[in-house]
Amino acid sequence: MRKKTAPGRKMRKPSKKPLTSSHGGKAPKSSRASVSRAGKPTLWDQASRWYDSLVGMSGSDYHRTILMPGVLRMLELKAGRCVLDLACGQGVLSRYLLQKKLKPEGLDSSEQLLRMARSRSEKSIPYHLGNAGDTAILEGKKFDGVACILAVQNMENIESVLKNVARWLKPSGKFVMVLTHPCFRIPRQSNWGWDEDKKTGYRRIDRYANEMEIPILTPPFVDKDNFTMTYHRPLQSYFSALLKAGLCVDSMEEWVSDKESEPGKRSRGENRARKEIPLFMAIRAVQSASKNKE
Repeated sequence: MRKKTAPGRKMRKPSKKPLTSSHGGKAPKSSRASVSRAGKPTLWDQASRWYDSLVGMSGSDYHRTILMPGVLRMLELKAGRCVLDLACGQGVLSRYLLQKKLKPEGLDSSEQLLRMARSRSEKSIPYHLGNAGDTAILEGKKFDGVACILAVQNMENIESVLKNVARWLKPSGKFVMVLTHPCFRIPRQSNWGWDEDKKTGYRRIDRYANEMEIPILTPPFVDKDNFTMTYHRPLQSYFSALLKAGLCVDSMEEWVSDKESEPGKRSRGENRARKEIPLFMAIRAVQSASKNKE
């Protein structure tokens, strides 16, 4: 059973640790994170063409069949409501939300990705360049919903980002974030295995409880001098950060892959395991009662 590695957005210098390649790693390719300093070119700007070709106009298979429909359902918004697409990249979620008669706005730290977003999208979608953790970013803006797809795990400092999310939300607004499941999809620390006696696939998890910085090679970089970072956090870290920001979780869903193995002697066991072990986790949070009183 195979799956692809999730590139992060934070750039690092050479490390002595072996790197996971985004071509042949162990987790699905993910979105970007708005963590860089706005206005200054990043290595992710250089990787923007690769990412744009990966996601395309309408998103990958996972975007179209699982991620975007799931986010829309969890937002529970009526037509005409305003939504912030956090770490929007080249705007695939924003375009989807516009088609669903919502009013999206995008925020990302990559100028090149935002150029692609604007070229691919209707002019009615505003795209903002900036750091999602900047206390002054989108000052005065309020949204009925905030959505972040496959980018939170690529943000180094989620505390400042979540505090901004709480500030951007209207009192009745909802925040939905989707990430590769932190219990089962940890780059370099989890992988598929096969139990010959039980004739079934399983996930091997080598590390989970401690937070980790994991370097990922991302095209067009094929050397070990430039790479992105993904940040593994256990569930308690996400829930604690949300609560600290004044956000309370009111719903959580775990989404399995819709892929199937090619016919063969292991396909039945692999497909059964794939339907039992989630690929994605979606968390929805709302402002706490104390936050609403401020």
